[in-house]
Amino acid sequence: MPEHVNILFHGIGEPRRELEAGEEHYWITEDRFTAILDEVTSWPHVNLSFDDSNSSDVDIALPALLERGLTAEFFVLAGRLDQNGSLGEADLRTLVKNGMPVGNHGMWHHPWRAMNPASAHEELAEARDRIAAATGQPVTRAACPLGRYDRGALTSLRRLGYTTVFTSDRRPARPGSWLQPRFSVYRDDTPSTVRAAVERSRRLPVRLRNAAATTVKRWR
Repeated sequence: MPEHVNILFHGIGEPRRELEAGEEHYWITEDRFTAILDEVTSWPHVNLSFDDSNSSDVDIALPALLERGLTAEFFVLAGRLDQNGSLGEADLRTLVKNGMPVGNHGMWHHPWRAMNPASAHEELAEARDRIAAATGQPVTRAACPLGRYDRGALTSLRRLGYTTVFTSDRRPARPGSWLQPRFSVYRDDTPSTVRAAVERSRRLPVRLRNAAATTVKRWR
């Protein structure tokens, strides 16, 4: 089965909430978004996802996806539900109604590394249950906030029954693999730079380096 590419978007347009430090590097203009969207969906075996629960998910991304007959997966921060500039519970139901899966991105956008038991329960179980209550559907897939994870987080995710976990490891993915790497789209990206990043990741030296880095993260 051929490998596939997971493309990850964050915010689109003008933020309607205060951004975290460094978060502005992941926000793109609407024109850049649609140009990159049209580029990557012309490739075979591409999956789309959105992180961070930004209101642009329903205001900008959802109409663009529906116009093109596309689907994407939206990973939600339960602690931001119904806050200004973020998705609300009704927005989650709108996504689901339009055929867009909704997954867990945690409670507070904290890295899933070195979590104590209480934090792991809040981020992985309580957040999941809150999202499921809002959508009326089970939540079985998760995306690691800030792309960070360790063996403890992965062990907890498996124990809690998550069927797929997404990272930001910037390499192609094996279909059906429990851990799914993604390519984040950055503020200065264009269709050509996203394409170049994916092509570069397929070179053997880069593949080997990325595989080694993932192994370290999984076992640290």
